[in-house]
Amino acid sequence: MSGHQEYSFFGAVEQSFDKAAKFTNWDLGILEQIKQCNSVYRMHFPVKIGDKIEVIKAYRVQHSHHKTPCKGGIRFSTSVNLDEVMALAALMTYKCAIVNVPFGGAKGGISIDPKKYTAYELEKITRRYTHELIKKNFIGPGTDVPAPDYGTGEREMAWILDTYMSMKPGEIDALGCVTGKPVTQGGVRGRREATGLGVFYGIREVCAMPDIMQKLGLAMGVAGKSVVVQGLGNVGYHAAKYFREGGAKVIAIAEYEGAITNAAGLNEEEVFQHRKKTGSILNFPGATNLASSNDALEMACDILIPAALENVVNGDNAPRVKAKIIGEAANGPLTPEADEILAAKGVLVVPDMYLNAGGVTVSYFEWLKNLSHVRYGRLEKRFTENQNKDIINQIEGLTGKKVDDNAKEKIEHGADEVDLVYSGLEETMINATREIIDCWKKNPAIPDMRTAAYVVAINKVATSYNELGIFP
Repeated sequence: MSGHQEYSFFGAVEQSFDKAAKFTNWDLGILEQIKQCNSVYRMHFPVKIGDKIEVIKAYRVQHSHHKTPCKGGIRFSTSVNLDEVMALAALMTYKCAIVNVPFGGAKGGISIDPKKYTAYELEKITRRYTHELIKKNFIGPGTDVPAPDYGTGEREMAWILDTYMSMKPGEIDALGCVTGKPVTQGGVRGRREATGLGVFYGIREVCAMPDIMQKLGLAMGVAGKSVVVQGLGNVGYHAAKYFREGGAKVIAIAEYEGAITNAAGLNEEEVFQHRKKTGSILNFPGATNLASSNDALEMACDILIPAALENVVNGDNAPRVKAKIIGEAANGPLTPEADEILAAKGVLVVPDMYLNAGGVTVSYFEWLKNLSHVRYGRLEKRFTENQNKDIINQIEGLTGKKVDDNAKEKIEHGADEVDLVYSGLEETMINATREIIDCWKKNPAIPDMRTAAYVVAINKVATSYNELGIFP
């Protein structure tokens, strides 16, 4: 990081916002309202850890109430601070707007290192945090719906749900107070891989646009492209998996202990198992170690997927980045300085604020499932199967030819919950990609795809505010 002044993540989000606001013609007051965080809740609460009492610092920020409930993850990390939580909450507002998910943005965080606590201690901290949120009405299916983020997962969401339900007995939609839950607790199938799959759908759509690929000097489609993935957490792992299955070659994977590369391609599951066994991705059979994980960011490749933490590509290393396309799977992996440098080099940066919206999109499907109290596909799966069987029988009868068994199985198949979730996610990512690119094409003065994405988001949020008539 170049060290003139302290980097502010929220400041970087505001900078991107201002850059885009110039390409809209909204009243300055509305723009100012959209930029601000509506509600910021900072709390300290005591939890007994071992035989000592620890004071835990935590946050919940509701950035925008132009649509309710607010929606956003909860992260457990020592890096959690107010600036970060505010920035992530703002990104959630813009993200939901772009992908047409009717939520306002929010974010939460607890400033701890989860590795230093037992499961029982983490449960106590999570339940106490939920308790604090309930007291101030900062959680509920119609007000604010948290989800997993860095350092949290299904287990923590189940604790949040249980705490909420025990404090609000008989609330019929209580299951909708949090998403990313285990499937047995009202979760939805496909939620775990949603963000990584969404990243893949978004990049695949960009790679299917002839004019953009021509400009980058790349062939159409994902197949055959070289990909570097930074981060092998939930998002990085699934992004790597779908790119590999889509015919791309994952030539390097980076984690905080270092990076490995293999020009013939890596299999994310094998690397994951190797890391589980040895505690590191290094020394993976058939791969070459790189001294620093940052070296992977500077490798020659078609697509770079930073899927770990913020500002990993900054003013210092951006000039050395050789990727043609950068897909921001993490939140805020590029600083505004990096944006300028990469845009000048003709690199296409596909921005986080919509590219990693797979998580919130599928969270939205989970929330709808909780409110409708019925599993997706339960009502129509068998009906579709029976109908498709009839159609095949009719065709076979009319033509006197048999349909191949594999084809038959494929055609007859009625949609399961996970099929519907994937299909809804694919639809969402394709539409959002096209909308952003169209906005960019209509206004060639817009410098990059991130700014175009912000323009789309600002227009949607501002329209909402305007139509609500909330300006007395």
